[in-house]
Amino acid sequence: MKIDFLAASAAIAVLTMTMATPSALAQQVSSRDPKAVKAGDYKVEPRHTQVSFSISHFGITDFSGFFSGASGALRLDSSAASASELEVSIPVSSILTTVPLLDDQLKNDQWFDVAKYPNATFTSTKVTPTGNDSATITGDLTLHGVTKPITLKARLIGSGANPLDKSFNVGFEAVGTIKRSDFGIKQYVPLLGDDVALKIAGAFVLQP
Repeated sequence: MKIDFLAASAAIAVLTMTMATPSALAQQVSSRDPKAVKAGDYKVEPRHTQVSFSISHFGITDFSGFFSGASGALRLDSSAASASELEVSIPVSSILTTVPLLDDQLKNDQWFDVAKYPNATFTSTKVTPTGNDSATITGDLTLHGVTKPITLKARLIGSGANPLDKSFNVGFEAVGTIKRSDFGIKQYVPLLGDDVALKIAGAFVLQP
């Protein structure tokens, strides 16, 4: 029994170490310290950048989906965050929900009309720091052929060297709300929510 107890204890210890490894590795790779972020010109890393959206479905559920395949650039000035600039484009045809039939419907001319308006773009006009690791980003969103100013609340997630290719990466999360009717997407308003909540995971790679 004593041997079995020792073996079980050792197994538990090994399992605990194994389970903790991803978190420990992540801490070694990245830093949440704003001072660790390198100034310079970055490009969007599309494989780990996504825009999620959520709208009210008849007031019964909040239904969500995603856009992916972003491209664009970020100019970071770590000594003066207000001088930073962001420009991003994302193909609207990348829309993905849990319902393939709905994905196809959202691409047609009654909704996003991706044949006529293939991309959504955002260009920052003002960056205002709100803390050591946060800022509000005001800019122009062009969607469905309409351009309107919006404001996003952004915070630093982390930065560091990618262990696979050694490139320097930085990531942010941003949230905001828009009214889809402002952009001419009025189908079924107000039965389907007009307010669209946005949550953006933005990954960027420092350029040489």
